[in-house]
Amino acid sequence: MSGTHTVVVGDRGRLVVPAEVRERAGLVEGTTLVLLETPSGIVLMTRAQLRDRVRDELSGLDLVGELLAERRAVAANEDAA
Repeated sequence: MSGTHTVVVGDRGRLVVPAEVRERAGLVEGTTLVLLETPSGIVLMTRAQLRDRVRDELSGLDLVGELLAERRAVAANEDAA
């Protein structure tokens, strides 16, 4: 399913996604893709793929708990001063 494909930047910066990749990914004309520039390179994905990636990376994290603990620590430092 996954693989490496060579694409060429064409006129006006356009890329052509190979037909077999478009078919597997369900890409049709007008599909919005997100280009991520990461330290290790460029990643191109659909919005749904990006959403799933972000959810996977954030799963198991207690962001609200971390924020509250940080705010409490700042408040404690201010009260001690």
